Amino acid sequence: MTISTDGPSSGTSGAVLARRSVVAGAVGNFIEWYEFGVYAYFATTIAADFFTPQGGGAAEALVRTYASFALAFFFRPVGALLLGRVGDRYGRRPALVAAVLTMTAATTAIGLLPTYATVGAVAPWLLTALRIVQGLSAGGEFGGAVALMTESAPPGKRGVYGAWQSLTVAFGLLGGAGAATLVTSALTEGQVAAWGWRLPFLAALPMGLGALWLRLRLAESPAFVRAARADRLRVRVAPGASAKSTAGQAVSGPAAAGESVSARTVFAVVVGCGRLMAWSAAGYTFLVVLPTYLQQTVGRSAQQALLATVVANLGFAAAIIPAGALSDRLGRRPVMATGAVLAALSALPLLHVVRDPGSPVWLTCGAVALAGALVGLLAGPGPAMLAEMFPTQARHTGLGVAYALANAVFSGCAGLLITELVRRTGNPDVPAFYVVVTCAVGALALATSRDDGHRRALRD
Repeated sequence: MTISTDGPSSGTSGAVLARRSVVAGAVGNFIEWYEFGVYAYFATTIAADFFTPQGGGAAEALVRTYASFALAFFFRPVGALLLGRVGDRYGRRPALVAAVLTMTAATTAIGLLPTYATVGAVAPWLLTALRIVQGLSAGGEFGGAVALMTESAPPGKRGVYGAWQSLTVAFGLLGGAGAATLVTSALTEGQVAAWGWRLPFLAALPMGLGALWLRLRLAESPAFVRAARADRLRVRVAPGASAKSTAGQAVSGPAAAGESVSARTVFAVVVGCGRLMAWSAAGYTFLVVLPTYLQQTVGRSAQQALLATVVANLGFAAAIIPAGALSDRLGRRPVMATGAVLAALSALPLLHVVRDPGSPVWLTCGAVALAGALVGLLAGPGPAMLAEMFPTQARHTGLGVAYALANAVFSGCAGLLITELVRRTGNPDVPAFYVVVTCAVGALALATSRDDGHRRALRD
């Protein structure tokens, strides 16, 4: 492990370091989810501009748009592995700087892309390539930010500190929804289709520069500094064993080595994916796929769909920090399992309320807010739960890959799967069935987690 432990914030108090870690870690996550939200909210416009050759239908183009959306998610595990290795070997800060640089550059470039009408079949390939770059950077973002936040948290507050990472998901999606609402309200439909959709993507540039400035001023996490010093000490004491032990530690942790360590880490990643299944699937169904579903399947206007999404994300945001705090008192398992079970039980009734044109506005808003709040019960404790599964020298990689895989399978495919199944079957209840199945299985996976992890120190 190689690191310079001196940084711009060296010598600052633990409380100041913790606050800076939360802000610097959260701001990059905000940009990531802002962009993914904007892409989802403008899915129908992007489909028309990039994925509709002559003779192609709107439904077919939307499926292709979501396929590009899913492809970016499947590159997240690769980014989590690559940037995770950087973060576990050289420090959380350099990995987080690299993540925000690539995400900002790719998002800004999407806002400048020529459309299918301008360059033909090259357009969707260019868009897909930039989505892949975004997936790589987003994959490394979560692991580094959560590792930094939880390693810097005061005793007994990892749930709350980790929950801020999830809260920026809500803020990012709300920011994307707000930007989309502003654009669609201020411009005509023709202006939005022609150039207005580009503005929210271009807005990522100044936000990314601000995030970069914050991260360049950040000091390394105390847990990583301790692990780096211990690693250097072990190398000096037993230089003959350093090569093998370092290879094992890069994947797992300081006390383990060789294949058994790698096997344990891989197993932890698989288990972590299962525990995140409900969060990933319900979160993307209720918070991201919902606006396009309401437009394409229910026939609501773009403004009505975006309003429903804003309300759902407000419910989501309101529940995250309380859920993280509650998990610091009761444990991660009871809070997250409760959210998964309630989401499975309520998905179908909530969808029926949202879809019913006769439902009063207050009832519809209450239904989507409740759906968002149930996802918040999963998202609040989730980051801390993952951080507690891995040792310091594998934490960035391990929790990042687990989160990225869960999102690739259960979030990235949600829009594509739901849209295609609704198109083929004509059954408007498909989103609810998807949530029921994934949350039921996720609840079973959560039942295998420890109930005292919140009381234990993070493993170095």
